[in-house]
Amino acid sequence: MTLLHDSGTRAKLFTVRSALWSLSKAGDPGARLMSLQPGESPYPVYAAVRARGELVRSKLGVHLTGSHPLCQEALRDPRFGVAPISELTRIDFDRHAGGRRRYVQPVDDSFLSLNPPEHTRLRKLVAPWFTPRALRARTELVERTVARELDELARRPRFDAVTDFAVRVAISTITGLLGVRTVDHDRFVWWGMTLAGTLNGVRTMGEVRETRAVLGELEAFFDELIAHRRRHPGDDVVSRLVECEADGRPLERKDLLATAQLLFVAGFETMVNLVANAIVTLLDGNGGNGDGDDGGNGGGGNTVRHRLAADPQLAEDVVEEVLRLDSPVQYVARVAREPVELGGHRLRPGSTVVLLLGAANRDPSVFAEPDRFDPGRPNSREHLAFSAGAHFCLGAGLARLQATTMLRELFRRFPALASAGPVTRRPSRNIRGVIHLPVAVRAPSRSEPAA
Repeated sequence: MTLLHDSGTRAKLFTVRSALWSLSKAGDPGARLMSLQPGESPYPVYAAVRARGELVRSKLGVHLTGSHPLCQEALRDPRFGVAPISELTRIDFDRHAGGRRRYVQPVDDSFLSLNPPEHTRLRKLVAPWFTPRALRARTELVERTVARELDELARRPRFDAVTDFAVRVAISTITGLLGVRTVDHDRFVWWGMTLAGTLNGVRTMGEVRETRAVLGELEAFFDELIAHRRRHPGDDVVSRLVECEADGRPLERKDLLATAQLLFVAGFETMVNLVANAIVTLLDGNGGNGDGDDGGNGGGGNTVRHRLAADPQLAEDVVEEVLRLDSPVQYVARVAREPVELGGHRLRPGSTVVLLLGAANRDPSVFAEPDRFDPGRPNSREHLAFSAGAHFCLGAGLARLQATTMLRELFRRFPALASAGPVTRRPSRNIRGVIHLPVAVRAPSRSEPAA
């Protein structure tokens, strides 16, 4: 049974790779997007999509749009719903080997992939932890966490701004919120990166096996945490979920696990990528987003870095502009639930539209000089980095709080912070971020090597 199941999965993967290769070579925009190489900038592809029109048909069977108005319209229109990743990829990466049963999946099985009223029912259970009042209560904790990590880094001439700073602060915050007792940074990062990679669709049997291993570990981890919180409740989200009732009954195991897992993975993955993208942009003196790919900020990042060191309050504007310029989540998919018109095109039920949020955030009809990094931009908050409508990111406020605090304090402590080695981009098309970002607390002298 295992061999038959894996043979079927392997055949599907081969078919997908072959189709993407041939269609990409033929210039299909959807296939070109899905064929981006690890670390390759998506922005030239978005420009090519925009040049074809507001709503572009791909031979992959989907429509794409990089139009800010159309993306916002689809995100807010209840006639469009979300679809699980497995429906879009047709790959059983979340099943036990042999297909005996599915693992609980933090994306497919959580409210992230549900439509109202199921989405509303589960989301409202955890929403109180992310209100403005709740965030004000957590501000001091975030500030203490950031200060503690920076105190440690101040003893070192160089460090990795991702693994030694952004990851540690983000994981500390989300594990505290969930009531996680034991923190294993390396393992948590592996879980997050692997599951975030499934948003692209898995490509090889190696990726399938790795994803299954992570899902198994994640499920066991949260089963144990939930059991512990049943016996020893605390002031945390998991304890709250254990106590909650929906329609007069306790939450089912799948809903409990999926909700906790989603908050855990999304809680630090989005945060780490946002902060890392911001630091890359601020340290970049040559334009672009740290990889010199699109003409970007014209050297503005380096100038803004000095302004931020002198005026820490600029951090809020920097966060919003980075969210617009280099969004951690580059695209999402929506499916027409009934006949609907979008951009002058009549879509039938079941039609899938890929909303290119990273492209919409650089739509020249909305943002002047959209490829330029400008924290003084008056409408930067019109970005769609956190989505919009019913699925607007629940953790947007927490992400803003953490990112603003981290950038403000990092450059206040280390005003001469400088790049100390090559930036390693994430091997992902949908999740835009950085794996490694070596920095020095002072700029190296001319005779001193950069790395």
